Amino acid sequence: MSTSPAVAWAAADPYAAALRTGRGPLFLRRSDGWLLPLEVERWCARADPVDRAVLDRCEGAVLDVGCGPGRLVAELAARGRPVLGIDVSEAAVDHTGRLGGPALRRSVFEPLPGEGRWGTVLLMDGNVGIGGDPAALLARVARLLCPGGLLIAETAGVDVDERSEVQVVDSADGRTGGGAFPWARVGTPALLRYARGWDRAGRWTAGGRRFVALRSRGAGSGTGTGSEPPNRTAVISGQRRRKPPATGPVA
Repeated sequence: MSTSPAVAWAAADPYAAALRTGRGPLFLRRSDGWLLPLEVERWCARADPVDRAVLDRCEGAVLDVGCGPGRLVAELAARGRPVLGIDVSEAAVDHTGRLGGPALRRSVFEPLPGEGRWGTVLLMDGNVGIGGDPAALLARVARLLCPGGLLIAETAGVDVDERSEVQVVDSADGRTGGGAFPWARVGTPALLRYARGWDRAGRWTAGGRRFVALRSRGAGSGTGTGSEPPNRTAVISGQRRRKPPATGPVA
């Protein structure tokens, strides 16, 4: 019987060690031995131009699911945007806080602040694979967003639709890692197939990375005055636990 995804990922000592040092190597290893390299150095760096262009598209209050070491949360916080990162890894949440970004140690499938009132949800760096069931993840994100809210997801660089059990390992022989957990690799065509009940809001490639924007269906637009104030209220409570918000949209 496999370990729950949140417990297995959080207990993956190689992941915590990589975040502390800011470098790999680090891999997701399938049961058949296939390895997916993880881009630790990029994740631990500041937001790059491709990241910043994605963040320019965000609307309202932003929830970064699987925020990792927090480069996107920190960038949005520096812009004065209402934002919260969530991650099951204590090391990731701590790193995000050191960058000045608000974050909670929480799984996306657990109760979260501001449910149904987020303007944008981010699933970056392959996080569309969380839980190994893209359809279930999309359904959960739809419940987190306000009516007409925006999901921005980074998809795999190839046309793939794959579910597997994986471990986080820090060597090519895969001898070091935590428990196994379900994960998915999803390309753009596959994600669009799973996105029943969503409206397509864009797809693009930048810096060799691929992205899809989807809009939840509902009466709101995701940017109107009817949904944004509750978003701000929900995020402020999370921010105050780590850093008082700067003057600007949050205040």
